[in-house]
Amino acid sequence: MRRHDFGYFFHEGVVNLFSHGFMSFAAVGITVACLLVMGTFSLVAYNVNEQLRQLESENEILAFVDDTLTEAQGRSLQSAVEAVPNVRSVRFITREEACETFEKKYEGKYALGDLDPEILRDRFAIKVIDLGRMEETREAVKKVTGIADARADENLAEGFITLRNVAGVVCIALIAILLVVSVFIISNTIKLTTFDRRDEIAIMKMVGATNGFIRWPFVYEGFIIGFLSAGIAFGLQWLLYATVARSISVSDVLNLFSVVDFATIWKPVALVFVGVGMLVGVGGSLTAIRKFLQV
Repeated sequence: MRRHDFGYFFHEGVVNLFSHGFMSFAAVGITVACLLVMGTFSLVAYNVNEQLRQLESENEILAFVDDTLTEAQGRSLQSAVEAVPNVRSVRFITREEACETFEKKYEGKYALGDLDPEILRDRFAIKVIDLGRMEETREAVKKVTGIADARADENLAEGFITLRNVAGVVCIALIAILLVVSVFIISNTIKLTTFDRRDEIAIMKMVGATNGFIRWPFVYEGFIIGFLSAGIAFGLQWLLYATVARSISVSDVLNLFSVVDFATIWKPVALVFVGVGMLVGVGGSLTAIRKFLQV
């Protein structure tokens, strides 16, 4: 036999898979469940992070033009504002546009005469690159000649940063825990299958079979279990994601949240599912067989 006969070992892995039908089904079922839990939580965390990014991008600095300047003179300040460090984009808003926006937003609940005089000024809506430098950027914008004042909600920006950092840490920690638990569960499941063949393994060891020769069929069995589980879990995950996304889109309350289209992220999700599935399957097989090779 060649040093590594792929066909033989793969065939033995498939035979092992079907010869222990119930245990193999249990291993696939458990792996699918673990992948679904990890995938669902990861996708929720990803959507939350994208929602936070969107909210961050809408957090602006409003720079009010000196009311002694004409509209043309105010527009001419845009290049100076854009030159301020940490500024990503600048949009000029006339006082008429500001009033129209206010009236549409509040639908006539407030009389125009009750508006703060600042509302009637031309202004720049400024988006920043780094929210952590919001205060620094606001102060720099105020120093631009022709800018009377600049306002920003630094507390809101800090809240976004804190929430995003906490969400990222929690996501990584829980995914790591779930991955370890998955490997442990699949290892014990395959170990039960291996236990039924302990006598066969002992005989093979006594007649001179190497550890590699005994181990490889189990590795391929774990590989097949992982790959099969990844495919099933991915299909179920896509169906579950699409169902939840559809429910959110038609809800009167939840439609305020935007859900990332699964069609735009299915490739990395599929790669992660396959990678984690095979890692769990092969890792569990190697962990399970190790004890029985010590004969």
